[in-house]
Amino acid sequence: MSIAGKLGAILGAVVCMALVAAATAGLAQQTRPFIDEAFGHTDRRALLMVAGAVLGLSIIKGMATYGQAVIMALIAQRITLALQTRVFRSLIHADLAFHHEHPPGQLLSRVLSDTAALCNAFNAVLGGFGRSLLTLALLVLLMFYNDWRLSLVAFVVIPLALWPIVLIGRRMRAIAGGIQVETGNLAAALDESFQGARQVKAYGMEAHEISHFTRVAVTLRDLAMRGTKARAITGPLMETLSGFSIFAVMLYGGYQVMAGHNTPGAFFSFITAVLLAYEPLKRLVNLNAEIQAGLAAAERVYWAVDLEPQIVDRPDARPLRLVGGAVALDGVTFRYPTAEAPALDAVRVEVPAGATVALVGRSGAGKSTLFNLIPRFYDPDAGRVTIDGQDVRGVTLASLRSAIAIVSQDSTLFDGTVRFNILYGRPAASAEAVEAAARDAGAHDFIMGLPQGYDTPVGTRGVKVSGGERQRIAIARAMLRNAPVLLLDEATSSLDTETERVVQAALSRLKRGRTTLVIAHRLSTVMTADRIYVLDRGRVEEVGTHAELLARGGLYAHLYALQFSEAGGEAPGEDRARA
Repeated sequence: MSIAGKLGAILGAVVCMALVAAATAGLAQQTRPFIDEAFGHTDRRALLMVAGAVLGLSIIKGMATYGQAVIMALIAQRITLALQTRVFRSLIHADLAFHHEHPPGQLLSRVLSDTAALCNAFNAVLGGFGRSLLTLALLVLLMFYNDWRLSLVAFVVIPLALWPIVLIGRRMRAIAGGIQVETGNLAAALDESFQGARQVKAYGMEAHEISHFTRVAVTLRDLAMRGTKARAITGPLMETLSGFSIFAVMLYGGYQVMAGHNTPGAFFSFITAVLLAYEPLKRLVNLNAEIQAGLAAAERVYWAVDLEPQIVDRPDARPLRLVGGAVALDGVTFRYPTAEAPALDAVRVEVPAGATVALVGRSGAGKSTLFNLIPRFYDPDAGRVTIDGQDVRGVTLASLRSAIAIVSQDSTLFDGTVRFNILYGRPAASAEAVEAAARDAGAHDFIMGLPQGYDTPVGTRGVKVSGGERQRIAIARAMLRNAPVLLLDEATSSLDTETERVVQAALSRLKRGRTTLVIAHRLSTVMTADRIYVLDRGRVEEVGTHAELLARGGLYAHLYALQFSEAGGEAPGEDRARA
């Protein structure tokens, strides 16, 4: 909807609110002629006219109320969609470090719960608040028009209600903020439990997960009850104050009628206006709780909207100029914000164009961190990462990442078809290109064996296909991307031997003509690498070919011997190394 369209819709809602307010005030005013003229003079025609006016005003009020409700719902839904889109856009563009720090469930809460709370508050303010305020204003004007002294009597108690209402509002805002935080925690707990359902069942931890969920849910329930109690106080408060007000009006106004200073019609018209006025007044007070919840949600929503990623294009960034895809890390140091020691310390790695280089080492040696620096998921604290001699911080992110394909041990498949997941590598590719990539990845035959072939849904995170099939679909995605730089992160570590052979064959085809950097715990998979870098505690300890590193008898040889002694039997290549 355009800005003009939105303004038109809001104007339409305001017109409906004004009609509701005017009709309500008109109904109160009709009490006076109804009593004074119809009953005072027994005029049947006057009675019919007054009754007809009441009917007409009621119809107008009903139609205007419906129109306002529909228009406000339309505006609220469109604002909710726009806000959710803005929040999601901001979160999905956030740095990888941000996503590592914030569980998916909490981010889900920001996109859904917080935006909904903010839009509910908007709807309450513009709809309920606007209508109630207009109605109250017209009724108050009517009351002062009829009798300004009685009006002062009626509203003398209102200032007494302001102080507790302000205090209750502050409490509601704090509670609402806590509810939104705990809603995020509950969503995170659910996401973790459902995502880890296999492990939960394997270890018989259903009772533990239920207990964890219950603890978070109880905290949320307790906060909700505190909010309900705080909100519920406003009802008795306003009822008591309105009771005192009406009591004073009836005594003073009744005395005026008895003394002949006012007519019964004027008095009952005033009483009707007072009774009608206290309803929108009470609604305004009750709306305070929703407004406070909306303000708490607004802080969280606009925190998300205002997120600024740190990994962005420099003002002078240029597209990456590819020659062969040579990758180099020159004296790179990087430390995570909460870590005491650097994950990488003055690391130098060279991957010549078209070569295959492997990174090995113990867990925590810095291999994955090094990988994350190449596509600029992080920026180094010192040193530089280059592709074909160009610092990756000086090129555009789009051109950099389009030059890189990644296949990892936990390759993510999205809840769509096989075709959709392969096309993720290059969305504009043709059906023929998709099939060719699948054939190269050794995936075409098993895909054709699926119920709907390439149009078979793979389920959330690819649960409907096996681990080996997921890997081959991911390799087909990388094949289709046809990027000159390939990053393989433990791509076969979780596969059985037979499946690993199939996937390794596919990876061998994928690596042809590409600059490839491989992380592997299974050292048998990197024996043919052109160069192997051995990392330990963020430093490069050894560099060489498989044979050279074995002959050196250092860390690589120790890891190699240890791995194959655990597997049983003599490690392949040991005779050559001893020779």
